[in-house]
Amino acid sequence: MTAHPMIQLLDGKALATRLQDELATTIQSLTSTGRRPPGLAVIMVGDNPASAAYVRNKERACTRVGIASYGQHLPTTVTQAEVLALIQQLNGNPDVDGILVQLPLPHHLDAVALLHAIDPNKDVDGLHPINLGRLVRGEPGLRSCTPYGVMRLLNAYDIDPSGANVVVVGRSILVGKPMALMLLEANATVTIAHSRTPDLAALTRQADILVAAVGRPGMIKATDVKPRGIVIDVGINRVETPDGASRLVGDIDFESVASVVQGITPVPGGVGPMTVAMLLENTVMSYRSRIQV
Repeated sequence: MTAHPMIQLLDGKALATRLQDELATTIQSLTSTGRRPPGLAVIMVGDNPASAAYVRNKERACTRVGIASYGQHLPTTVTQAEVLALIQQLNGNPDVDGILVQLPLPHHLDAVALLHAIDPNKDVDGLHPINLGRLVRGEPGLRSCTPYGVMRLLNAYDIDPSGANVVVVGRSILVGKPMALMLLEANATVTIAHSRTPDLAALTRQADILVAAVGRPGMIKATDVKPRGIVIDVGINRVETPDGASRLVGDIDFESVASVVQGITPVPGGVGPMTVAMLLENTVMSYRSRIQV
């Protein structure tokens, strides 16, 4: 991945590191008087390699900032009732401020029912209907980590969505829909595009800010973007290289697009680290509301 001299690389990794340093200072200050540390429980089922890597990353980040990690790694054979019982136990645990169910889950488990079982005030992934409802209404609450991370990244680079024409490609409940709502809240004019959108490129070429979250490697090319626009790549796709190894790429064809836009996020090192930073921030927000400071 080469840097082009005229573009600004929106470095989520550097920003996430800075935010984690600030959280570590906050937590140290709050616990120096004898208070317990914030607690995060990540529930992982099975041994999906990508999920395992994400969970390790989250647990390392917890250790770095001083959040107690209550990791729950369950076998693939676990039942719906057993996972529900664990969630209820964590809901009632006064030392746990955040609960996250690592997706995807094995097919025999009902992910929606499990997410709905999490106490909304411990839902640090921001996926509970109550938290999504708060977002729709513009009320304070725990926000979905990935789109929240995108908003923080735009803010850090003084990219104001207000009045901008923004296109979000992807309509998932994880990213696309909450992303559009947060951009609306920031006074952007938002279009949500998806797999059924006719002539997608005609839309994306009009975008002052383009957010791609579809999970299709290199889908957006240089001819699909607005010159001097801002491109946010949420996609994380593992592709095989000619030598049989693999590498991570986004939904944006980075090399071609970087030659025409004003700012772009890399993959890896763009939105991914911000997602983890927002998870930690949500956990600390939940903790502060629980200890009332």
